[in-house]
Amino acid sequence: MEKIAVPVRRRLPEERRAITHEFEVGGQNGYITVGLFDDGMPGEIFLTISKEGSTISAMMDILAISVSIHLQNGIPLENLVKKFTSIRFEPSGITRNKCIPSATSIIDYIFRWLGLKFLPLETLESLGITNCKDCGRVLFEGRYACVSHLNNK
Repeated sequence: MEKIAVPVRRRLPEERRAITHEFEVGGQNGYITVGLFDDGMPGEIFLTISKEGSTISAMMDILAISVSIHLQNGIPLENLVKKFTSIRFEPSGITRNKCIPSATSIIDYIFRWLGLKFLPLETLESLGITNCKDCGRVLFEGRYACVSHLNNK
């Protein structure tokens, strides 16, 4: 009989570094706070959306708990970025982030940002995240020029 591997939770230190990132997607404001393991990789996330008490705020809380559990139990960030980018729902649209000029949803934005912040370039390229040949801005899904260049041509 084959043994089933049991995940082992990697606990975060009681006192840890964190990064907080402010964002806006389609007029919806929020914050991502990422608690870091000692090696600088994410071990937990917290999501704050400006519409507290709303359904989307509750869903972001649930997503943050789920992602934190996954990260602490050894699921690679790369897998999460691959699964959650390009998910489409409102709010979506323009962002203030030069590297992510638009997002198909708040979840799409969150995981693109996490990928850009914490994954190596080779991993990003394997996920279809590359750079614009004209200006170096980050592209997604195999585009050959960034949105600003497409609009100017």
